[in-house]
Amino acid sequence: MRQMCRTIGHLAVLTFALISMSYAQSLGDVAREQRQNQQAKKDQPAPKVITNEDLPERQAAAGPQKAQSHEPIPHHNPSKSAEQWRKEIEAQEHSIATLQSQMERLNSTIRFAESASFYNSAQHNERQELKQVQVQRMQDQLDEQKKRLDEMQEAARKDGFGNAVYEP
Repeated sequence: MRQMCRTIGHLAVLTFALISMSYAQSLGDVAREQRQNQQAKKDQPAPKVITNEDLPERQAAAGPQKAQSHEPIPHHNPSKSAEQWRKEIEAQEHSIATLQSQMERLNSTIRFAESASFYNSAQHNERQELKQVQVQRMQDQLDEQKKRLDEMQEAARKDGFGNAVYEP
């Protein structure tokens, strides 16, 4: 009876594990989907900006002399829409927050042992030093991502969206 209950328990755990793994989305699938979304965004043509000078009534009223006396003003076409900028900036902010939490979690596990109080303290301390190196690498990545975020925000501002895109 006891053996049968144990076997049923093992089967239930195994079944649950298999079901949960079948519904999980892998990191590769997420990355592939992200690349496809970015490619779809790149394939869309840039929107054309129409000003008052482009309207037929305005051109007829200005007359031929006025149109010839002024050089056309170059129009600044934004490279991305406000929604595209917002999504990219939010994704970058999420990436920064995730990296920060991972770094804090790893940093909180670093505990050096005194040589007299721990049997394998030398090996333990070596692992803690490796964790410190990993935290430093993560800090460098974090700095790079923050710099990239600043560049994205500046590019959005230059496209004419101001801080409304990244600070709603």
